[in-house]
Amino acid sequence: MGAGHGHTLHFHGHSAVHRAPAHLKIVALVAFMVVVVATPREWFAAYAGFLVVLLGGVALSRVPPTYLLKRMVVEVPFVLFALLLPFVAHGERVEVLGVSVSGPGLLAAWALLAKGTLGVLASLTLAATTEPQALLRGLERLRLPSLLVQIMGFMIRYLEVVTTELQRMRVARESRGFSARNPRHWPVLARSMGSLFIRSYERGERVHLAMLSRGYTGTMPR
Repeated sequence: MGAGHGHTLHFHGHSAVHRAPAHLKIVALVAFMVVVVATPREWFAAYAGFLVVLLGGVALSRVPPTYLLKRMVVEVPFVLFALLLPFVAHGERVEVLGVSVSGPGLLAAWALLAKGTLGVLASLTLAATTEPQALLRGLERLRLPSLLVQIMGFMIRYLEVVTTELQRMRVARESRGFSARNPRHWPVLARSMGSLFIRSYERGERVHLAMLSRGYTGTMPR
């Protein structure tokens, strides 16, 4: 139950970025992303400037670049989609390295990659330099509804619990000789996901009843 005290994305450090108030870092991230999203995709120099600013923040935080790069794997589906855009989009065709692609699609792919990469890197930097509980306190200070903050807190705290439950189910399947190697095994995996959902729902009800029995009135104690 101690998952709320740390997180795999957080990198322990003592840099100026680590010491900065969480609510200021959240505001900076939102402002940065609003500017990035609002920037026309044809302004290539502006995106280079954004990257320089972001890399400067990473350097100031003293978070190892490899630490962030390994966690940027979450962007892979968007990268694959961006690579397909020039081939499936309509519009004027242009030739790139001997291959005919859509000009508008190529520009859209560039915008998706640039904005997505900047957003993921900025978010990972925030997560790496701010502990989860500090983030929640920062959101409270920014007047985010208390109920949403509590939901986020429970999500952080019990994500590790649910992940551990999923790993136990996988070990149980494999100990009985099950190995998902082809689509015929997908129904078993689907039933496992359904079972995990039911177990998590029931655990949530038990936790809620335990909180009520200890005097929970809608606000979390400090």
